[in-house]
Amino acid sequence: MTAGLVSVVLWQHSYAMDEQRVSIRHGGHTLNGVLTTPRDGRERHGLVVYVHGDGPVDATHDDGYKPLWEANAQAGYASLSWDKPGVAGAPGNWLDQTMDDRADETAAAVAWARARPDIDGDRIGLWGASQAGWVMPKVAARTHVSFVIAVSPAINWLRQGRYNLLAELRADGASASRTSAAVAKSDTTRQLLERHATYEEYVKAMSSDLDGMTADRWSFVSRNYTADATRDLAALRGVPVLLVLAGHDLNVDTADTERTYREVLGAGGALTAKRYPDATHSLLKRSIEQSDLKVTLTALFSPRSLFADGFVDGQRQFLTDLGRTSGATP
Repeated sequence: MTAGLVSVVLWQHSYAMDEQRVSIRHGGHTLNGVLTTPRDGRERHGLVVYVHGDGPVDATHDDGYKPLWEANAQAGYASLSWDKPGVAGAPGNWLDQTMDDRADETAAAVAWARARPDIDGDRIGLWGASQAGWVMPKVAARTHVSFVIAVSPAINWLRQGRYNLLAELRADGASASRTSAAVAKSDTTRQLLERHATYEEYVKAMSSDLDGMTADRWSFVSRNYTADATRDLAALRGVPVLLVLAGHDLNVDTADTERTYREVLGAGGALTAKRYPDATHSLLKRSIEQSDLKVTLTALFSPRSLFADGFVDGQRQFLTDLGRTSGATP
C-alpha cells in the first residue's frame, strides 16, 4: 500500500519538461533561478518570465508553479523564475525592494535570457500574479516584452488594501462595530504612512495590536504604498495581454482591474480577459482553498487539479496561439 502511494505521488510530480538551476547576476549579487525547457527537440524556445506576488516566494513557489510551467512547455515555451532576495538562501531581503527595484531585477533576468542561444529573444514575455501587477508594466517600459499574462493583478495599493479589508470582514460575517473599528485602524495606518511615520510611531499608535506588522514589513509598505499601475499600463499598449480574473477574489477588486486595463489598453484587440468563476485570488479552486487539508492532499496527490477549471488550459492556449501568429509553431 505504502509503495503504491509513493508511486502515485512520484508520478503526479513528474512533469513533462527539463529543469535546471541557473544563476543570474544583477546589481552586484546573484539571483538563484530555475529554468525549465520543453522536451520537443527544438534548439530555441520562447520564454515566460515569472514575476512573483507578495511574500517570501521561492523560485518554484513551493512547486506550485510547476503545473503552469508544464503547460508552457506543451505550448513550446521555456519558463524562468528565481528566489526572492532572502528566500531559500538567496542574498538580500525582498522587503527592502520597491516595485521599481523589482522591475529592474526582472529586466536584468530578461536580458540574461535574451543572451542565451536556447532562448528566442523575440518571444520573451512575462507572467505575474497580484503584486506583480505593479511590476510588469514597469518592466515593459524598460525592455521589449512579447506578451504578458497578468493573474489577479492589483491597480492601486491603497484601494486594494481597503477592498481586501472589507471583503474579508464580509466573508467573516463581521459585526458593524468590528467593521467600524477595523476601518478606523486602517485609516490611522494610512495617516501614519502619509506623514512618513517610523515603525516605533506605528507601534505606539496601534497599542501593540500589530497584526503581524514587523519593522521590515513597515519599511516595505512605506516604500510602496503609493503604487498605482494606471499610468504604467500604457507601456503595454499593443502587447498581447491575457488578463486572468477570479470569481472569488478577496484580495483584488477585479471589476476595478478589468475596467482600468480596458480603459488604458483600449480596444485594439491586444487584451484578452478571462474570468474563472470558481477561482480564488490564487486561481485555486475555491472548494479546495477553503480547506487546508484539501490543499495539502491535492498538492500531494494531484497538483494539476489545484487550479480552477480551464485556467491552465487557457494559459497554454494563449501561448500556443502566440506561437502560431509569430510563425513559431510548437
